[in-house]
Amino acid sequence: MPPLERAEKGEPHDALIRELYGDCQGNLVRVHEELIKRGGELSYQALTGYCRRHAIGKPSKPAVGHYEFVAGQEMQHDTSPHWAVIGGLRQRVQSASLTLCFSRWLFFRAFPRFTRFECKLFLSEALVELGGSCRDCMIDNTSVIVSSGTGANMVPAPEMAAFASRLGFRFLAHEKGDANRSARVERSMSFIERNFFAGRRFADFDDLDRQAREWCHRQNARWRRQLQASPKELLVSERPRLSPLPLHIPQVYLLHHRIVDVEGFVTVERHRYSVPERLIGRRVEVRQTRDRIEIFDGPRRIVEHTRVIAARPARVLLPEHRVKRHHRKPEPGPEERALLAAGDDVAGYVYLIKKRLPPLRATLTLRRLLSLMREYPNDAFREAVATAAHYGLTDPERLEGLVLRAIQDDYFIFPLEDPDDEQT
Repeated sequence: MPPLERAEKGEPHDALIRELYGDCQGNLVRVHEELIKRGGELSYQALTGYCRRHAIGKPSKPAVGHYEFVAGQEMQHDTSPHWAVIGGLRQRVQSASLTLCFSRWLFFRAFPRFTRFECKLFLSEALVELGGSCRDCMIDNTSVIVSSGTGANMVPAPEMAAFASRLGFRFLAHEKGDANRSARVERSMSFIERNFFAGRRFADFDDLDRQAREWCHRQNARWRRQLQASPKELLVSERPRLSPLPLHIPQVYLLHHRIVDVEGFVTVERHRYSVPERLIGRRVEVRQTRDRIEIFDGPRRIVEHTRVIAARPARVLLPEHRVKRHHRKPEPGPEERALLAAGDDVAGYVYLIKKRLPPLRATLTLRRLLSLMREYPNDAFREAVATAAHYGLTDPERLEGLVLRAIQDDYFIFPLEDPDDEQT
């Protein structure tokens, strides 16, 4: 068939379309409306297709480069913030990933924050699990590692450069804006956000690490069509090309200096950890590792805690650091002693008053109770006390009313006739 050659419907209006696109601030719906008003016969679909084919408003996408890596040549490291539900609380975490460019082996962890301390922890754990390191580690000009410069002029911080040299690799940075240079890890971070964090719930950061480790094992064992193998299988051929790790890898820790507060605690990352009370007011050294908090008094390690990684501040108190306070039981006052000596029935009523009433009011009630015991007959008083205890009455006025009711026939008998009448 001969090729079909025909002019596009939008070609006669090309200049007008470009002018209206600028006047309408890129809104193609408004461009179409104004074009129809000026006599153009063009559907909205034809307009958008014409703009798309002739790069009106949106420039054509440039072709990206292609990078080939040999085994053991390069690994790429990047971080990205993500949202995760941890302990029922939706919070922001910093995800860190490491990808080998040849085998596409992936290692991923999440932290509440990402500083040089977390960077060292992450890379140490990743390289120990990997069993070696590539010669180069490509990064995204992150301030955690970079001291100055960007791209080829990047200068890593001396602390991070020494750390990389100890583990057998060096840090490199791609040029600013050239994210395609670190496409291996950039694609992994997008995959982590869409696949790992989607719909997952975590009890705590330990649970998040456990699920991340299991997820990485599954992904590394999955067969890839573009690789015609799995990253786990390719890692077998890449591992002999990796730079070997030193025989001893020093433990990564963060050093703090703290003064023990008056309650016997030191604060690290808003969490409080207990120390013996003899160190109150003393300056101590705190070493923070991945999962432990070690407290030193000079060269001596005093106590070791499990590190708390949580959004809310926590208070960690060991049983041996609990202050034992000796509370002496207050001795009974003279009124209480006199009432307790009166007998078991009165003592039981005294216990009821102390249990029901506040301390000050109980003391005043006992004073009034002792006064009633001394003023009124013993039998009537005890009978009233038994009745008040049975019904749970603690008001001394009501108790006195019960006593008066019991003795009204014995002590309050008035004569029927007036004595003055008899004398007359």
